Amino acid sequence: QVQLVESGGGLVQPGGSLRLSCVFSGSAFNRYTMGWYRQAPGKQRELVATMSPLGTGNYVDSVKDRFTISRDNAKNTVYLQMNSLKPEDTAVYYCRAQYLFDYWGQGTQVTVSS
Repeated sequence: QVQLVESGGGLVQPGGSLRLSCVFSGSAFNRYTMGWYRQAPGKQRELVATMSPLGTGNYVDSVKDRFTISRDNAKNTVYLQMNSLKPEDTAVYYCRAQYLFDYWGQGTQVTVSS
């Protein structure tokens, strides 16, 4: 059984930065595609970024050049570094692990506001 626990969300001013972390509890972390998704109020959940087991990153256009996904296989952790944050980045951010099965974390709130 896999569990995902996100942390690092909070309130930040426009232009600021946050780093989200997702700790993976279980086995074979290095076989999973890890991803960050977000859901804003009244909107559908959307992909933000994913990282393959080999370390290839993929981003939605709206966050390219601002967000960076990374993983530390020794710590079973995936990160999302978010820079130049905008009010439209406000959402609950979820971690996802995909391999033979599909797992989600409980989410962490990110609010970008002055």
